[in-house]
Amino acid sequence: MPDPEDSANRYVERMGTALADAGLQRLPSRVFAALTVDDDGRMTSAELVAALDVSPASVSGAVQYLSRIGFLHRERERGSRRDVYVVDDDAWLQAMLREEQVYGPMIAALDTALRDLPAGAPARRRLRLMREFLTFVGEEMEGIADRWLARRAELEAEGLD
Repeated sequence: MPDPEDSANRYVERMGTALADAGLQRLPSRVFAALTVDDDGRMTSAELVAALDVSPASVSGAVQYLSRIGFLHRERERGSRRDVYVVDDDAWLQAMLREEQVYGPMIAALDTALRDLPAGAPARRRLRLMREFLTFVGEEMEGIADRWLARRAELEAEGLD
């Protein structure tokens, strides 16, 4: 039977690499993976430092980044002054639903560019398509979230393991 700690470490490296290959920074990818494989999805900075064999400063930067993009949040450990970093079961959903924070500034930049570019400028078409795509994706997120929540309820009823 495989060693659970060894299996978790392999998962952290594989998922960390997959997320980094998809564009996330390397250490935040590993921190996220470590939190997702942790039994309760909660780890202190010291636990993350030990699990990933990295410096406390590195973990601090990684959790700030992950918090900013909605992949985790910070809580106070009960009866302690230590922070605990928590990943929710629906971390991906929560991150996706932050489209106003993600797409909003991009759409605003595109709106400004479209307003400032003269009619007939070659870049207008490209910028307009980018703006419309981001608006479309933002509008579709609510429907995707609703469908996911219905699917999740089905999975929960089946008994996830």
